[in-house]
Amino acid sequence: MKINLRLRFYLIVFAILTITVMGGMVMVWYTFQMEAILTSITDRHLMAFQSAEAMENALSRQKGFVSYYFLDHDPEWLRQLGEYRQIFREKLSDAKKLATTDAQKQVIIQIETEYNRYIAAKDQVINLYKAEARNEGERLHKEVRSLFFNLLDLCENFKGIFKSDIQQARMMVQHQAGQLRFVAVAAILTGIGLAMMLMIFLVNHILTPVKKLTREVGGDTRPEKSGNEIQALSQSVRGLIEDADQTHHELQKSRETLLQAEKLALVGKLAAGMAHSIRNPFTSVKMRLFSLGRSIKLNDTQQDDFDVISYEIRHIDTIVQNFLEFSRPPKLKMQWISPSTVVDMAMQLMRHRLASYEVDVDIQREKILPKIEIDPEQLKEVLVNLMVNACEAMKKGGHILIHEDIGEDRNHKPAVIIRVSDNGPGIAGDILEKVLQPFFTTREEGTGLGLSIASRIIEEHGGRLDVKSVEGQGAEFIITLPFPKKII
Repeated sequence: MKINLRLRFYLIVFAILTITVMGGMVMVWYTFQMEAILTSITDRHLMAFQSAEAMENALSRQKGFVSYYFLDHDPEWLRQLGEYRQIFREKLSDAKKLATTDAQKQVIIQIETEYNRYIAAKDQVINLYKAEARNEGERLHKEVRSLFFNLLDLCENFKGIFKSDIQQARMMVQHQAGQLRFVAVAAILTGIGLAMMLMIFLVNHILTPVKKLTREVGGDTRPEKSGNEIQALSQSVRGLIEDADQTHHELQKSRETLLQAEKLALVGKLAAGMAHSIRNPFTSVKMRLFSLGRSIKLNDTQQDDFDVISYEIRHIDTIVQNFLEFSRPPKLKMQWISPSTVVDMAMQLMRHRLASYEVDVDIQREKILPKIEIDPEQLKEVLVNLMVNACEAMKKGGHILIHEDIGEDRNHKPAVIIRVSDNGPGIAGDILEKVLQPFFTTREEGTGLGLSIASRIIEEHGGRLDVKSVEGQGAEFIITLPFPKKII
């Protein structure tokens, strides 16, 4: 059953009214919550009242220590007096932080001033007692007592101020909460009235003209059949825009898929033919060249020619091998082994080659990586490929850094991360996204399959091979291998 636009509009307005009423009810409920929250704010005054009381208590405890000292000259009384003086100053500091009004701050200042006078006079009494001037000390001691009682009166006044503030704050909160409830009820009634006015206005000034315009545009088609006059007006334009965008996207995707499929199909045919037609004869040629190299004596020129022939044949064999590896997915021989062990195996294999390129390698690892299920030979091939590429990019001399760590993959799951970076010329930004694609190479003698084979091997392990580079600042290849569930 189709619902026409008018009925849909009524339903939406009804929903607005419902939401308004519910929102008002929530607002009324919230006022009660706010009353409770505001009431808790008055606890600040209560904390200040408690601080004033604690300050008064600390002052009272200071009474009598000088008299005790006068009687037995035990310095322990003076030490305890010092502790309570420190407590009084801490409580005075707390009261300062909680004082907000001018009256509160003024009383605090008076208390602090009188207390400083009280302390100074009391210290003078102590000094007189220490100097054995007892008569003069006793006379001054009586004056100190009057200062003491003045301080107690000031502390009591300070407490009274906060007690009055607490009562006023509670009355104010209750009054404001009542006003807010009144405003909420008024807002509900106003919202209902505005919603009704909005409905009448939209029906008379928007829906009716749109319906007439839809009939004129649709010709013989009656808008009641579609149930949405606005959709009848905008459907054609919106449909064309959506179809154009979707068609362009699908066309671009199909083009990329077709190009990739053509490349893969061509590689498959070439690899199959080359496997039977080229590799076996080249194997025989390599064996004969090896035999000739051991049995005949050549001069320097002939030896150079012989070495060039041998190198080129090995190069062609490598190209054939790369095509064969790319045309069929690697068959992984999984075993539980630490990737750190594979890194060390690759380093041992590359030791002489790195020396020939005058490249030094550093391995950064806090500890040996845990054992995971991988094919060590295939992973070693990936690492060797990355190091060879780095050496060839740096020409003569350079530095390679292999960093091992435990991190997370793009799905925030635990993973082993191996970073192979160099300080070579880096990769230009316009070709950075192409270096892992099949057949893409910047070297004249390259096949463009080495990195794509490495990427495929890592993907067969369930991981990723990513590349980061800034031209002129080296390149970094990141191997991410997931943890199996039994380790997690």
